[in-house]
Amino acid sequence: MLARKLQWFGLAIISFSLTGCVTSTDKYNALKLENESLQKQLGDSDAQARAERARADAYAGRLKAMDDGSGSQTALLSNVMNQNDTLKAQLADVQARYEKALADGSRGGSVLPTVVSDALTTFANQNPDLVDFDAARGMVKFKTDFTFALGSAVLTDKAKSVIQRFAQILNSDAAKGYELMVAGHTDSAPVSNPETKKLHPNNWYLSSHRAISVGDQLMSNGVGAQRLAVVGYGDQRPISANAAQNRRVEVMILPTTVRSTVVTAKKTPSAAPAKKAGNGLNKDTIAPLDTRPILNK
Repeated sequence: MLARKLQWFGLAIISFSLTGCVTSTDKYNALKLENESLQKQLGDSDAQARAERARADAYAGRLKAMDDGSGSQTALLSNVMNQNDTLKAQLADVQARYEKALADGSRGGSVLPTVVSDALTTFANQNPDLVDFDAARGMVKFKTDFTFALGSAVLTDKAKSVIQRFAQILNSDAAKGYELMVAGHTDSAPVSNPETKKLHPNNWYLSSHRAISVGDQLMSNGVGAQRLAVVGYGDQRPISANAAQNRRVEVMILPTTVRSTVVTAKKTPSAAPAKKAGNGLNKDTIAPLDTRPILNK
């Protein structure tokens, strides 16, 4: 009986020992897994912290760069504003002289020396289809219907030849010191032809581009750039109920001399971006050339 009890007691001890070992192993494994998980979380947190520090440093660097550059940006803005003010003043001066020349011309007589006025009168009489000369205002007017291709700011070959002769008169001893103002004008019909609008979105562009073309051609024939001012008035300065008369480029010979009267030959490529339209389309019509009236803007 005692032996049986001892046997049962021994089995109980063994069983308890085995159960205790299993429980300790499970706890160990669980703690090991937990430790590994915590280490991984710690590594992830550290990497995230480093990334956040890097982003913060980069942001701080950008702020510093912006702060360091604020002075130069302010200076640049100030410079642009000053340039704009200068350009506005120059434009106001040109327009004031243009208005004065028009007003002086209404008083009659000629504002230019007789030799210059006579030469320009002869010049206009020789080219009546392209040119008018107003001696009272000292103004040569180019009729754009015959000076440019339809809907274009490109001078015709004949117009280039006529402007070459005009430049010779302007460069003569009697006229070479005078300032020149080239003013482009259109009629009131808006630009509508798609091909024309690609280069001249509206009448302001078209009038300006045509004035630039005439100015460029004068410079390419030896008229000094320091003598020239160029402006486009669009349809804002009509002179007649006749639209064709309003389409014009005027060259006002101002009775004022430039600081330097040295005339320097200067070859300048045409600044007018237009090119001759291959389809012969005017901005106002798409009728065939042989059926539509000669309208040019």
